[in-house]
Amino acid sequence: MLRIAVVGSGPSGVYTAQSVLDQQDAQPVPVAVDVLDRLPCPYGLVRYGVAPDHEKIKSLQTNLRQVLERPGVRFIGNVPVGEGGVPTRELLSHYHAVVYCVGAARDRRLGIPGEDLVGSCSATDFVSWYSAHPDATGDGFPLGARSAVVIGVGNVAVDVARILARGVDELRATDMPQGPLDALAVSAVRDVYMVGRRGPSQAKFTTKELRELGTLPGADVVVDEKELAADPGYADPAGLSASAKRNVAALRGWAQAPAGQRDRRIHLRFFLRPVEILDDGQGAVRAVRFERTAPDAAGGVRGTGELIDVEAQMVLRSVGYRGVPLPGLPFDAGSGTVPHEGGRVLRDGVASPGEYVAGWIKRGPSGVIGTNRPCAKETAGSLLADLGDLAGREVSGADPLDALRAAGLAPVEWPGWLGIEAAELALGRSLSRGTVKIADWDGLLTAARGV
Repeated sequence: MLRIAVVGSGPSGVYTAQSVLDQQDAQPVPVAVDVLDRLPCPYGLVRYGVAPDHEKIKSLQTNLRQVLERPGVRFIGNVPVGEGGVPTRELLSHYHAVVYCVGAARDRRLGIPGEDLVGSCSATDFVSWYSAHPDATGDGFPLGARSAVVIGVGNVAVDVARILARGVDELRATDMPQGPLDALAVSAVRDVYMVGRRGPSQAKFTTKELRELGTLPGADVVVDEKELAADPGYADPAGLSASAKRNVAALRGWAQAPAGQRDRRIHLRFFLRPVEILDDGQGAVRAVRFERTAPDAAGGVRGTGELIDVEAQMVLRSVGYRGVPLPGLPFDAGSGTVPHEGGRVLRDGVASPGEYVAGWIKRGPSGVIGTNRPCAKETAGSLLADLGDLAGREVSGADPLDALRAAGLAPVEWPGWLGIEAAELALGRSLSRGTVKIADWDGLLTAARGV
């Protein structure tokens, strides 16, 4: 029996476990897979990154659950790997192979003056807060703001803008934790600006996410057709991709629609590059200063020198993610990934026996959830091709779970996770809601240990 550890229980980790099991039938050596996670809860960004009002995407948890309940798979949560937890070398001493699927945990910064003012925050932190990540604090989000600027035009930016503009009665039916729900219920935000430095045809959001903004009963979508017209693809969409054409068509419809009269407004702005976040004189955000950009001959944009200030008391940056180094693994700081070949970790250009990567830490933060499937399949294929060599690796004879406990850790197994699910259902009933997420470490671990 070959023991495989997959570090990370998000889509890339679970798809890797699934690919290993699906492909191993033709192999002569049986395989057992332990899926480890730092958190006591599985599913990664499907649980902690998908907006609570996106029930269809969140239903992917059902598919991931089916893999984690398969024979030959164990979920082992509350096990940090690397700093403050199990060293990577020690983990490798208990498993014939370890696949790291640890994602890209850090958001990118803007690198402009004023970025650290009170009220200037990461969209990643905002998402973690309303998604009940136990590390989230909820500090620094000035929901008393009248106007908020979201810098970025990807799906995370759309999610954040939508949550700020959605009525609390609609959110009450979701699994959003009670604290953020209560805070959003008294939010004073009435204008949300989502701003991109390039044109609409180059925006990263998907059409489905974009169109959803137009379905909010309490918010109007405002688009300036002059900014759309600055994009060459607006007048002549023939050269655009199918998705870009759909995006431009949706934006055109809003730009040409009569002005709405709803209480909240989502302003979609383009060809604006942030250059400074302005101080109100007391260390907090007053406005965001943008430079107008224009398309250049190379498919990018150039600055025009024209400056525009947009009033805001809250700024949320949503300009991408970066991988962070995991102690004990090589790391390419330029790409924010672990060097690899076909998923095999490379140390000084040579494949390191028994070490693999999949997901964002392998390829960078790109694609959608489904993109992780072929990525995981490639890594699993490399691992299974190495089975002969892996079988010759000497590993500890003890059950890795016992070794983790002996090291002073308190792993949460699958029954513990089911205890958390039951506690969240009970919490929701006590609040006359559906399932409501538990948002703190103590609450999660108490629920897990009560099983």
